[in-house]
Amino acid sequence: MSGTIIILLFLTCILAGLPIAFSMSLPAALYLIINNIPVSVMVQRMVASLNSFPLLAVPLFILAAGLMNNSGITSRLFEFSKLLVGRLKGGLAQVNIVASLIFAGISGAALADVGGLGNIEIDAMEKQNYPKEDSAAITAASAVVGPIFPPSIPLIIYGSAAETSAMRLLIAGILPALIIVALLMLQVGFFARRKNYPKGVVGKYTLKEVFTIIRRGGPAMLMPIMLMVGMLSGYFSPTEVGAITVTYALILSAIYKELSLKGLIKVLKETLRSTVSVLFIVASAAIFAWILTVEQLPQHVSNLMLTVSSSPYVLLLIANIVLLITGMFIETTAAIMVLTPILLPPLVAAGVSPIHFGVVMVLNLMIGMISPPVGMSVYMLSPIVKLPVEKIFKAVAPYFITLLLALIIVTYLPQISLLLPNAMFN
Repeated sequence: MSGTIIILLFLTCILAGLPIAFSMSLPAALYLIINNIPVSVMVQRMVASLNSFPLLAVPLFILAAGLMNNSGITSRLFEFSKLLVGRLKGGLAQVNIVASLIFAGISGAALADVGGLGNIEIDAMEKQNYPKEDSAAITAASAVVGPIFPPSIPLIIYGSAAETSAMRLLIAGILPALIIVALLMLQVGFFARRKNYPKGVVGKYTLKEVFTIIRRGGPAMLMPIMLMVGMLSGYFSPTEVGAITVTYALILSAIYKELSLKGLIKVLKETLRSTVSVLFIVASAAIFAWILTVEQLPQHVSNLMLTVSSSPYVLLLIANIVLLITGMFIETTAAIMVLTPILLPPLVAAGVSPIHFGVVMVLNLMIGMISPPVGMSVYMLSPIVKLPVEKIFKAVAPYFITLLLALIIVTYLPQISLLLPNAMFN
Protein backbone atom coordinates (compact mmCIF):
# COMPACT_ATOMS: atom_id res chain seq x y z
CA MET A 1 0.00 0.00 0.00
CA SER A 2 1.89 3.04 -1.29
CA GLY A 3 1.79 6.65 -0.17
CA THR A 4 -0.10 7.57 -3.35
CA ILE A 5 -2.90 5.11 -2.51
CA ILE A 6 -3.09 6.52 1.03
CA ILE A 7 -3.49 10.03 -0.39
CA LEU A 8 -6.21 8.80 -2.78
CA LEU A 9 -8.06 7.11 0.10
CA PHE A 10 -7.80 10.33 2.10
CA LEU A 11 -9.26 12.38 -0.76
CA THR A 12 -12.01 9.80 -1.25
CA CYS A 13 -12.99 10.10 2.40
CA ILE A 14 -13.02 13.90 2.11
CA LEU A 15 -15.25 13.78 -0.97
CA ALA A 16 -17.53 11.31 0.82
CA GLY A 17 -18.11 13.95 3.49
CA LEU A 18 -16.28 12.30 6.38
CA PRO A 19 -14.84 14.60 9.06
CA ILE A 20 -11.24 15.54 8.38
CA ALA A 21 -9.87 13.63 11.39
CA PHE A 22 -11.56 10.38 10.30
CA SER A 23 -10.48 10.98 6.71
CA MET A 24 -6.87 10.79 7.91
CA SER A 25 -7.12 8.16 10.64
CA LEU A 26 -9.11 5.57 8.64
CA PRO A 27 -6.55 5.23 5.79
CA ALA A 28 -3.82 5.12 8.46
CA ALA A 29 -5.56 2.32 10.33
CA LEU A 30 -6.12 0.40 7.08
CA TYR A 31 -2.43 0.75 6.23
CA LEU A 32 -1.41 -0.69 9.60
CA ILE A 33 -3.80 -3.64 9.25
CA ILE A 34 -2.68 -4.50 5.70
CA ASN A 35 1.01 -4.31 6.71
CA ASN A 36 0.49 -6.36 9.90
CA ILE A 37 1.65 -3.49 12.09
CA PRO A 38 0.10 -3.54 15.59
CA VAL A 39 -2.70 -0.99 15.91
CA SER A 40 -1.14 -0.02 19.25
CA VAL A 41 1.52 1.76 17.18
CA MET A 42 -1.21 4.09 15.91
CA VAL A 43 -2.35 4.87 19.44
CA GLN A 44 1.21 5.47 20.64
CA ARG A 45 1.99 7.81 17.74
CA MET A 46 -1.23 9.77 18.19
CA VAL A 47 -0.67 10.19 21.93
CA ALA A 48 3.00 11.10 21.46
CA SER A 49 2.05 13.85 18.99
CA LEU A 50 0.06 15.57 21.74
CA ASN A 51 2.86 15.30 24.31
CA SER A 52 4.04 18.82 23.51
CA PHE A 53 4.36 21.72 25.93
CA PRO A 54 3.67 24.42 23.28
CA LEU A 55 0.39 22.67 22.34
CA LEU A 56 -0.88 23.47 25.84
CA ALA A 57 -1.32 27.00 24.53
CA VAL A 58 -4.06 25.86 22.13
CA PRO A 59 -6.85 25.23 24.70
CA LEU A 60 -5.72 28.31 26.64
CA PHE A 61 -6.17 30.62 23.65
CA ILE A 62 -9.51 29.00 22.80
CA LEU A 63 -10.65 29.61 26.38
CA ALA A 64 -9.38 33.20 26.32
CA ALA A 65 -11.35 33.93 23.14
CA GLY A 66 -14.50 32.43 24.67
CA LEU A 67 -14.10 34.52 27.83
CA MET A 68 -13.64 37.68 25.78
CA ASN A 69 -16.72 37.03 23.68
CA ASN A 70 -18.93 36.45 26.71
CA SER A 71 -17.67 38.99 29.23
CA GLY A 72 -17.93 42.33 27.44
CA ILE A 73 -14.23 42.57 26.53
CA THR A 74 -14.90 42.29 22.79
CA SER A 75 -17.43 45.15 22.70
CA ARG A 76 -15.05 47.39 24.65
CA LEU A 77 -12.22 46.65 22.20
CA PHE A 78 -14.56 47.62 19.37
CA GLU A 79 -15.41 50.93 21.05
CA PHE A 80 -11.73 51.63 21.65
CA SER A 81 -11.00 50.96 17.96
CA LYS A 82 -13.73 53.45 17.01
CA LEU A 83 -11.93 56.05 19.07
CA LEU A 84 -8.70 55.37 17.13
CA VAL A 85 -9.92 55.33 13.51
CA GLY A 86 -13.68 55.89 13.62
CA ARG A 87 -13.51 59.42 12.20
CA LEU A 88 -11.96 58.25 8.91
CA LYS A 89 -14.06 57.93 5.78
CA GLY A 90 -15.59 54.49 5.95
CA GLY A 91 -14.72 54.63 9.64
CA LEU A 92 -16.53 51.48 10.78
CA ALA A 93 -14.91 49.46 8.00
CA GLN A 94 -11.52 50.70 9.21
CA VAL A 95 -12.54 49.98 12.80
CA ASN A 96 -13.36 46.43 11.68
CA ILE A 97 -9.76 45.93 10.53
CA VAL A 98 -8.11 47.58 13.53
CA ALA A 99 -10.35 45.68 15.97
CA SER A 100 -9.38 42.41 14.24
CA LEU A 101 -5.70 43.24 14.79
CA ILE A 102 -6.27 44.03 18.48
CA PHE A 103 -8.44 40.94 18.98
CA ALA A 104 -5.80 38.87 17.17
CA GLY A 105 -3.33 39.92 19.86
CA ILE A 106 -5.39 37.93 22.36
CA SER A 107 -7.36 35.12 20.72
CA GLY A 108 -4.95 33.74 18.10
CA ALA A 109 -7.69 32.37 15.81
CA ALA A 110 -9.53 33.65 12.74
CA LEU A 111 -12.86 31.98 13.55
CA ALA A 112 -12.76 33.44 17.06
CA ASP A 113 -12.42 36.86 15.43
CA VAL A 114 -15.38 36.22 13.14
CA GLY A 115 -17.50 34.72 15.89
CA GLY A 116 -16.60 37.28 18.53
CA LEU A 117 -16.31 40.58 16.68
CA GLY A 118 -18.44 39.65 13.67
CA ASN A 119 -21.82 40.24 15.29
CA ILE A 120 -20.76 43.54 16.85
CA GLU A 121 -19.03 44.88 13.74
CA ILE A 122 -21.74 43.90 11.26
CA ASP A 123 -24.55 45.18 13.49
CA ALA A 124 -22.81 48.57 13.82
CA MET A 125 -22.14 48.77 10.06
CA GLU A 126 -25.75 47.89 9.21
CA LYS A 127 -26.95 50.74 11.42
CA GLN A 128 -24.93 53.08 9.20
CA ASN A 129 -26.47 51.53 6.05
CA TYR A 130 -23.46 49.59 4.83
CA PRO A 131 -24.52 46.89 2.35
CA LYS A 132 -24.69 43.56 4.20
CA GLU A 133 -22.40 41.82 1.76
CA ASP A 134 -19.77 44.58 2.12
CA SER A 135 -19.89 44.30 5.91
CA ALA A 136 -19.43 40.53 5.71
CA ALA A 137 -16.61 40.80 3.15
CA ILE A 138 -14.62 43.28 5.24
CA THR A 139 -15.12 41.17 8.37
CA ALA A 140 -13.97 37.99 6.60
CA ALA A 141 -10.94 39.67 5.00
CA SER A 142 -9.80 41.34 8.23
CA ALA A 143 -10.09 38.05 10.14
CA VAL A 144 -7.20 36.69 8.03
CA VAL A 145 -4.79 38.71 10.17
CA GLY A 146 -5.82 36.85 13.36
CA PRO A 147 -3.59 33.77 13.05
CA ILE A 148 -0.66 35.81 11.65
CA PHE A 149 -0.34 38.30 14.51
CA PRO A 150 0.78 36.73 17.80
CA PRO A 151 -0.45 34.80 19.63
CA SER A 152 -1.41 32.35 16.89
CA ILE A 153 -2.79 28.83 17.25
CA PRO A 154 -1.83 27.76 13.67
CA LEU A 155 1.75 29.01 14.11
CA ILE A 156 2.06 27.07 17.37
CA ILE A 157 0.79 23.92 15.63
CA TYR A 158 3.22 24.52 12.74
CA GLY A 159 6.06 24.89 15.24
CA SER A 160 5.13 21.50 16.70
CA ALA A 161 5.00 19.88 13.24
CA ALA A 162 8.22 21.52 12.01
CA GLU A 163 10.02 21.02 15.34
CA THR A 164 11.04 24.67 15.40
CA SER A 165 10.74 27.49 17.92
CA ALA A 166 7.14 28.52 18.51
CA MET A 167 8.30 31.81 20.05
CA ARG A 168 10.33 32.73 16.96
CA LEU A 169 7.30 31.94 14.80
CA LEU A 170 5.00 34.13 16.88
CA ILE A 171 7.41 37.07 16.75
CA ALA A 172 7.89 36.50 12.99
CA GLY A 173 4.18 37.15 12.41
CA ILE A 174 4.17 40.72 13.77
CA LEU A 175 5.43 42.69 10.75
CA PRO A 176 3.55 40.59 8.12
CA ALA A 177 0.32 41.15 10.08
CA LEU A 178 0.90 44.90 10.17
CA ILE A 179 1.51 44.91 6.41
CA ILE A 180 -1.76 43.03 5.81
CA VAL A 181 -3.64 45.51 8.01
CA ALA A 182 -2.09 48.51 6.21
CA LEU A 183 -2.98 47.14 2.75
CA LEU A 184 -6.55 46.31 3.80
CA MET A 185 -7.00 49.79 5.29
CA LEU A 186 -5.78 51.36 2.04
CA GLN A 187 -8.24 49.26 0.04
CA VAL A 188 -11.12 50.09 2.38
CA GLY A 189 -10.19 53.76 2.11
CA PHE A 190 -10.45 53.51 -1.69
CA PHE A 191 -13.82 51.73 -1.50
CA ALA A 192 -15.05 54.26 1.09
CA ARG A 193 -14.64 57.09 -1.41
CA ARG A 194 -15.93 55.14 -4.38
CA LYS A 195 -19.00 53.78 -2.56
CA ASN A 196 -19.43 56.80 -0.29
CA TYR A 197 -19.18 54.94 3.01
CA PRO A 198 -20.06 57.16 5.99
CA LYS A 199 -17.69 58.18 8.76
CA GLY A 200 -17.81 55.85 11.72
CA VAL A 201 -18.18 58.72 14.16
CA VAL A 202 -20.26 61.81 13.41
CA GLY A 203 -18.96 64.91 15.12
CA LYS A 204 -16.23 65.00 17.71
CA TYR A 205 -15.87 63.03 20.89
CA THR A 206 -16.15 65.15 23.98
CA LEU A 207 -13.38 64.91 26.54
CA LYS A 208 -15.79 63.08 28.84
CA GLU A 209 -16.66 60.53 26.11
CA VAL A 210 -12.97 59.93 25.37
CA PHE A 211 -12.27 59.40 29.08
CA THR A 212 -15.23 57.00 29.37
CA ILE A 213 -14.12 54.89 26.38
CA ILE A 214 -10.54 54.73 27.66
CA ARG A 215 -11.74 53.83 31.15
CA ARG A 216 -14.01 51.09 29.78
CA GLY A 217 -11.67 49.74 27.10
CA GLY A 218 -8.25 50.58 28.55
CA PRO A 219 -7.96 47.46 30.74
CA ALA A 220 -8.90 45.27 27.76
CA MET A 221 -6.35 47.08 25.56
CA LEU A 222 -3.66 46.39 28.13
CA MET A 223 -3.98 42.66 27.44
CA PRO A 224 -2.43 42.55 23.93
CA ILE A 225 0.11 45.21 24.94
CA MET A 226 1.16 43.23 28.00
CA LEU A 227 1.47 40.00 26.00
CA MET A 228 3.48 41.63 23.21
CA VAL A 229 5.89 43.21 25.70
CA GLY A 230 6.23 39.88 27.49
CA MET A 231 7.00 37.97 24.30
CA LEU A 232 9.35 40.58 22.84
CA SER A 233 11.25 40.80 26.12
CA GLY A 234 11.56 37.01 26.27
CA TYR A 235 9.80 36.72 29.63
CA PHE A 236 6.88 34.59 28.37
CA SER A 237 6.80 31.34 26.43
CA PRO A 238 3.78 30.75 24.13
CA THR A 239 2.14 28.52 26.73
CA GLU A 240 2.74 31.09 29.46
CA VAL A 241 1.23 33.73 27.18
CA GLY A 242 -1.91 31.60 26.92
CA ALA A 243 -2.11 31.11 30.69
CA ILE A 244 -1.64 34.82 31.38
CA THR A 245 -4.27 35.70 28.78
CA VAL A 246 -6.84 33.43 30.45
CA THR A 247 -5.99 34.77 33.91
CA TYR A 248 -6.29 38.38 32.79
CA ALA A 249 -9.54 37.64 30.93
CA LEU A 250 -10.98 36.14 34.12
CA ILE A 251 -9.92 39.22 36.10
CA LEU A 252 -11.57 41.52 33.54
CA SER A 253 -14.69 39.34 33.58
CA ALA A 254 -14.92 39.86 37.32
CA ILE A 255 -14.40 43.62 36.94
CA TYR A 256 -16.94 44.05 34.12
CA LYS A 257 -19.43 41.71 35.84
CA GLU A 258 -20.97 40.59 32.51
CA LEU A 259 -20.03 36.92 32.76
CA SER A 260 -22.38 34.84 34.89
CA LEU A 261 -21.58 31.42 36.36
CA LYS A 262 -23.86 29.89 33.73
CA GLY A 263 -21.98 31.79 31.02
CA LEU A 264 -18.63 30.61 32.39
CA ILE A 265 -19.79 26.98 32.35
CA LYS A 266 -20.94 27.46 28.75
CA VAL A 267 -17.53 28.90 27.78
CA LEU A 268 -15.73 25.99 29.44
CA LYS A 269 -17.90 23.45 27.60
CA GLU A 270 -17.31 25.18 24.25
CA THR A 271 -13.56 25.29 24.98
CA LEU A 272 -13.56 21.58 25.75
CA ARG A 273 -15.39 20.73 22.51
CA SER A 274 -13.14 22.96 20.39
CA THR A 275 -9.96 21.67 22.06
CA VAL A 276 -10.95 18.03 21.57
CA SER A 277 -11.72 18.73 17.92
CA VAL A 278 -8.40 20.50 17.26
CA LEU A 279 -6.25 17.97 19.14
CA PHE A 280 -8.04 15.01 17.53
CA ILE A 281 -7.15 16.51 14.15
CA VAL A 282 -3.54 17.02 15.30
CA ALA A 283 -3.27 13.40 16.51
CA SER A 284 -4.90 12.00 13.35
CA ALA A 285 -2.68 14.12 11.13
CA ALA A 286 0.38 12.97 13.05
CA ILE A 287 -0.21 9.27 12.36
CA PHE A 288 -1.21 10.06 8.77
CA ALA A 289 2.00 12.06 8.22
CA TRP A 290 4.07 9.33 9.90
CA ILE A 291 2.75 6.72 7.48
CA LEU A 292 3.49 8.99 4.53
CA THR A 293 7.02 9.35 5.91
CA VAL A 294 7.37 5.57 6.25
CA GLU A 295 6.35 5.30 2.58
CA GLN A 296 8.97 7.99 1.81
CA LEU A 297 6.44 10.26 0.15
CA PRO A 298 8.08 13.44 1.56
CA GLN A 299 11.42 12.35 0.10
CA HIS A 300 9.84 11.68 -3.30
CA VAL A 301 8.09 15.04 -3.28
CA SER A 302 11.29 16.75 -2.15
CA ASN A 303 13.30 15.14 -4.94
CA LEU A 304 10.62 16.03 -7.46
CA MET A 305 10.51 19.67 -6.38
CA LEU A 306 14.30 19.98 -6.37
CA THR A 307 14.35 18.38 -9.83
CA VAL A 308 12.00 21.08 -11.09
CA SER A 309 14.18 23.82 -9.62
CA SER A 310 16.63 24.49 -6.82
CA SER A 311 15.66 28.16 -6.72
CA PRO A 312 13.90 29.11 -3.47
CA TYR A 313 11.72 31.56 -5.40
CA VAL A 314 10.39 28.86 -7.71
CA LEU A 315 9.89 26.38 -4.88
CA LEU A 316 8.06 29.00 -2.81
CA LEU A 317 5.78 29.65 -5.78
CA ILE A 318 5.00 25.93 -6.05
CA ALA A 319 4.40 25.74 -2.29
CA ASN A 320 2.08 28.76 -2.42
CA ILE A 321 -0.01 27.20 -5.19
CA VAL A 322 -0.28 23.90 -3.30
CA LEU A 323 -1.18 25.64 -0.04
CA LEU A 324 -3.75 28.00 -1.58
CA ILE A 325 -5.55 25.08 -3.22
CA THR A 326 -5.31 22.97 -0.06
CA GLY A 327 -6.66 25.81 2.07
CA MET A 328 -9.79 25.94 -0.09
CA PHE A 329 -10.73 22.39 0.86
CA ILE A 330 -8.98 21.19 4.03
CA GLU A 331 -9.11 22.45 7.61
CA THR A 332 -6.09 24.53 8.65
CA THR A 333 -4.74 22.28 11.42
CA ALA A 334 -4.88 19.16 9.26
CA ALA A 335 -3.25 20.96 6.33
CA ILE A 336 -0.37 22.16 8.53
CA MET A 337 0.27 18.75 10.09
CA VAL A 338 0.18 16.86 6.77
CA LEU A 339 1.92 19.32 4.44
CA THR A 340 4.68 20.59 6.72
CA PRO A 341 6.80 17.38 6.58
CA ILE A 342 6.20 17.20 2.80
CA LEU A 343 6.89 20.78 1.71
CA LEU A 344 9.41 21.96 4.30
CA PRO A 345 12.42 19.68 3.49
CA PRO A 346 12.92 20.80 -0.15
CA LEU A 347 12.44 24.44 0.84
CA VAL A 348 14.98 24.19 3.65
CA ALA A 349 17.36 22.43 1.22
CA ALA A 350 16.95 25.42 -1.10
CA GLY A 351 17.80 27.85 1.70
CA VAL A 352 14.35 28.91 2.93
CA SER A 353 14.07 29.52 6.67
CA PRO A 354 11.50 27.27 8.37
CA ILE A 355 10.41 30.33 10.40
CA HIS A 356 9.71 32.30 7.24
CA PHE A 357 7.91 29.38 5.62
CA GLY A 358 5.71 28.98 8.69
CA VAL A 359 4.33 32.50 8.25
CA VAL A 360 3.89 31.93 4.50
CA MET A 361 2.07 28.63 5.10
CA VAL A 362 -0.35 30.06 7.65
CA LEU A 363 -1.10 33.13 5.50
CA ASN A 364 -1.90 30.87 2.53
CA LEU A 365 -4.23 28.73 4.59
CA MET A 366 -5.96 31.78 6.12
CA ILE A 367 -6.69 33.09 2.63
CA GLY A 368 -8.18 29.64 1.97
CA MET A 369 -10.61 30.23 4.84
CA ILE A 370 -12.36 32.93 2.82
CA SER A 371 -12.08 31.04 -0.48
CA PRO A 372 -14.79 28.94 -2.12
CA PRO A 373 -15.93 26.23 -1.93
CA VAL A 374 -15.32 25.52 1.78
CA GLY A 375 -14.36 28.98 3.21
CA MET A 376 -15.11 28.46 6.91
CA SER A 377 -15.14 32.19 7.75
CA VAL A 378 -17.70 32.87 5.03
CA TYR A 379 -19.95 30.04 6.16
CA MET A 380 -19.79 31.37 9.73
CA LEU A 381 -20.73 34.87 8.54
CA SER A 382 -23.62 33.72 6.35
CA PRO A 383 -26.19 33.26 9.18
CA ILE A 384 -24.99 36.45 10.88
CA VAL A 385 -25.75 38.66 7.86
CA LYS A 386 -28.56 36.38 6.61
CA LEU A 387 -27.11 36.19 3.10
CA PRO A 388 -26.25 33.14 0.95
CA VAL A 389 -22.58 32.19 0.94
CA GLU A 390 -22.38 32.74 -2.82
CA LYS A 391 -23.16 36.43 -2.39
CA ILE A 392 -20.55 36.82 0.35
CA PHE A 393 -17.89 35.01 -1.70
CA LYS A 394 -18.57 37.46 -4.54
CA ALA A 395 -18.22 40.44 -2.18
CA VAL A 396 -14.97 39.06 -0.72
CA ALA A 397 -13.40 38.60 -4.18
CA PRO A 398 -11.85 42.13 -4.44
CA TYR A 399 -10.02 41.58 -1.17
CA PHE A 400 -8.26 38.54 -2.63
CA ILE A 401 -6.17 40.93 -4.73
CA THR A 402 -4.95 42.74 -1.62
CA LEU A 403 -4.36 39.55 0.35
CA LEU A 404 -2.50 37.93 -2.55
CA LEU A 405 -0.35 41.07 -2.84
CA ALA A 406 0.43 40.74 0.87
CA LEU A 407 1.23 37.07 0.31
CA ILE A 408 3.68 37.92 -2.49
CA ILE A 409 5.38 40.56 -0.34
CA VAL A 410 5.69 38.23 2.66
CA THR A 411 6.83 35.31 0.49
CA TYR A 412 9.55 37.04 -1.48
CA LEU A 413 10.78 39.46 1.17
CA PRO A 414 11.71 37.02 3.95
CA GLN A 415 13.40 39.81 5.89
CA ILE A 416 9.93 41.04 6.87
CA SER A 417 9.26 37.82 8.77
CA LEU A 418 12.79 37.26 10.02
CA LEU A 419 13.79 40.78 11.09
CA LEU A 420 12.28 40.72 14.59
CA PRO A 421 13.09 37.09 15.57
CA ASN A 422 16.66 37.46 14.31
CA ALA A 423 17.09 40.72 16.20
CA MET A 424 15.70 39.20 19.39
CA PHE A 425 17.36 35.81 19.42
CA ASN A 426 20.70 36.64 17.82
